[in-house]
Amino acid sequence: MPIHDWTRVISGAYHDFHNAWITELRNALNGGVLPKGFYALGEQRAGDIGPDVLTLHEDGMEERREPKPAPSECGMIAAAERPPKVRVTVEGEADAAFYLVRRRTITIHHASDDRLIALIEILSPGNKHSRRTLDDFLDKAIAALREGLHLLVIDLFPPGHQDPDGIHGLIWEYVTARPWHLPPGLRLTLASYCARTPIAAYVEPTCVGQTLVEMPLFLTPEYYVNVPLELTYMAAWRGVPERWRRVIEATR
Repeated sequence: MPIHDWTRVISGAYHDFHNAWITELRNALNGGVLPKGFYALGEQRAGDIGPDVLTLHEDGMEERREPKPAPSECGMIAAAERPPKVRVTVEGEADAAFYLVRRRTITIHHASDDRLIALIEILSPGNKHSRRTLDDFLDKAIAALREGLHLLVIDLFPPGHQDPDGIHGLIWEYVTARPWHLPPGLRLTLASYCARTPIAAYVEPTCVGQTLVEMPLFLTPEYYVNVPLELTYMAAWRGVPERWRRVIEATR
């Protein structure tokens, strides 16, 4: 199913789809995508960050450490052996942490006993409504990376004057102080960040009409799972009211 043009609908219609997609992503992650010992929660809060999906590990309050890689049959993929299949892979410099601390940061905690590993964020128009709301999102995303949390960002809305090269352009500039430019004609962005040193980004620029690709979600600096964005998007689309389907699918 091609990516739809969500700029055609009112915010409430997209919010409804957004919530359904979060649920489908959580179901897919907990239904076999995540290996044993990991699980996902939808629409929870972790301190001052409010991502759409949290990925946690059942470590309780033990000392923070990376979990031992699960066997290959459990679904974890070694990035060194099978790099994620995206259009662009970029890596920061070894001193990128310098740029991470230049921006105002937010301490991230989680209220449960289990350890937060990664975040999934699906952007909405509200995130780009003003410079303030965009800065709030950037603060949260960069604080998460600084805390060592892996991050998957899904942005199905075109760039505006606040983010002329998409959300990844802003994140990458703040993390590395280096520019990033969207390829011509590809105005939407899927970006997965591995919070290692140096930080790595796996970016899939896309556009309305394209099929969503699977995107990596890192569980450790070396291992990731593929998140079935297309499958979960289609499942959420089935619940979109016919009234808004007609608007979205109408030929301009």
